[in-house]
Amino acid sequence: MPGTAVVCGASGGLGPAVVQALAVDHARVVGVASPRQSMKSLEEISPRTQRERVDLAAPDSVEELWKRLDGMPGSVDAVVNVTGGFSGGTVIKSAPADVLRMLQLNLHTTWWSCRAAATRMSSAGRGAIVNVGSRSALVGGDGAAAYAVAKAAVIRLTEVLADELKNTGVRVNAVVPAVIDTPANRSWMKPDDLAKAVTPQAIADVIAFLCSAQASVISGAAVPVYGSF
Repeated sequence: MPGTAVVCGASGGLGPAVVQALAVDHARVVGVASPRQSMKSLEEISPRTQRERVDLAAPDSVEELWKRLDGMPGSVDAVVNVTGGFSGGTVIKSAPADVLRMLQLNLHTTWWSCRAAATRMSSAGRGAIVNVGSRSALVGGDGAAAYAVAKAAVIRLTEVLADELKNTGVRVNAVVPAVIDTPANRSWMKPDDLAKAVTPQAIADVIAFLCSAQASVISGAAVPVYGSF
């Protein structure tokens, strides 16, 4: 059985499903969330699930988290970066604070987590990192310009890091959802849209595959998980 998996952004609509999927094949799963977010949904997933509260947009806080992980039994062999946030707004109408917030929630959190994970994994000669992008990054903002640009940067970060680590035994990939069937999204979706939305469990299964030995030849990919949306 592999060692430890770390899920950054373990609360919210997708995170708990990722924790549950990785708990099947890992000795321990560490779910990480902001100090302001509830992690009650993780309590019943597995006795091997550990919870950590960290400001993932702050590099010093992320490094402190990894120092704690370094002191735990078993190496970290999978890291999934789910952390993110959404806000609408065009380029013309965007406020500076909104742009910075989208970059902090989506790009900065992923960047610092990737840096810390890649440092350890490359030294160990093994590991898998999976980031979460968005179809908005590929097809335009659809009224959410800052979000689209931040998620596009996440996909590019995935490609760059995969190239940097290509000779180390560490793989880096991304999944690219469209609309996920979450309580927050259900509040605005029409019935036809809801029928096409992809469940968190289905996306989590793809993430678990990318973290597994079965995906050992895949790195630098941005895998669409749109369903029929």
